[in-house]
Amino acid sequence: PHGLRYSLTLHDETGARLLGFDNAHPIRESSGPGARTRIQYDHKHAGERTRFYDYADAATLLADFWKEVDIVMQERSSGP
Repeated sequence: PHGLRYSLTLHDETGARLLGFDNAHPIRESSGPGARTRIQYDHKHAGERTRFYDYADAATLLADFWKEVDIVMQERSSGP
């Protein structure tokens, strides 16, 4: 809807995706029987979890992505 296709990803040294922001495919959100299904293309992958991402504009997207990259890198550097 906003005229921009994007896929921003961070991978580890083995090639496994650690983080990704994209609008390449729809994701669904629904809960419980009879719940209305929300379909949205803009979303974030963090590990095995996928969450909706509220796209505002390209500059905000890049800022949000790099902020998340910093968080992931800090977590990895302080891990076991």
